[in-house]
Amino acid sequence: MERKVIVGIVSKHNPTNTGCEKTSITDATKQAIFDNGAIAIGILPTQHEIYYKGNDNIWEDNLTEKEKKDLLSQIQLCDGIILQGGREMDNYEFIIAKYCYDNNIPILGICAGQNAIAKAVGGTTFKISNPKKHNISRDYVHNIKINPNSKFYQLVNKEEIMVNSLHTNSIDMCPYLEKVAFCEDGYSDVIEAEDKEFYVGVRFHPEDLYKKDENMNHIFKGFLNACARLKKGIK
Repeated sequence: MERKVIVGIVSKHNPTNTGCEKTSITDATKQAIFDNGAIAIGILPTQHEIYYKGNDNIWEDNLTEKEKKDLLSQIQLCDGIILQGGREMDNYEFIIAKYCYDNNIPILGICAGQNAIAKAVGGTTFKISNPKKHNISRDYVHNIKINPNSKFYQLVNKEEIMVNSLHTNSIDMCPYLEKVAFCEDGYSDVIEAEDKEFYVGVRFHPEDLYKKDENMNHIFKGFLNACARLKKGIK
């Protein structure tokens, strides 16, 4: 029996300062992978101390040799990677995103994960001026318009789709990446690397809508197809 595609979902750190800190994976994210016929596993940070970066645009590859080897050994078990949404970001997420970029490993960055894949290759973010309009709901909030020449367009085959919106930051500069979909306020809802198998960041949360919206599920299907090509060694 052929092995199923394996997707590593990078666990998010939950800095609670209670003495019982946690890393977590959202149910919706892992279920989107299982429901589309692949296997989801968790990718865990390997260092004792978590380096919470917040909205800082500067990160550093500060792991020890052993910590980095253990982290990347987890990535190497997978055919693709998902960086989750959330309010916090940590250095290990940027390290993973940069490794995926350098090694052409399919990666999908969701919300804060979009920030991470941009910052991993020198990008920056900024706080939006109207967060009350965009930090609203896991259900539909606004349209985005998609560049028909983009790789993302090939996933949904539409120039305009409805998305949800739960964010207070947006992408500013993103060298090596292209902004390919925008909301009416001009914020970039989708970024991608044209020369990579699948290096895509979305500002919205497709995991919350994929069960009822084929556009959202096409994002996961396209990602998993790229993972399957990697598994088979097809470029």
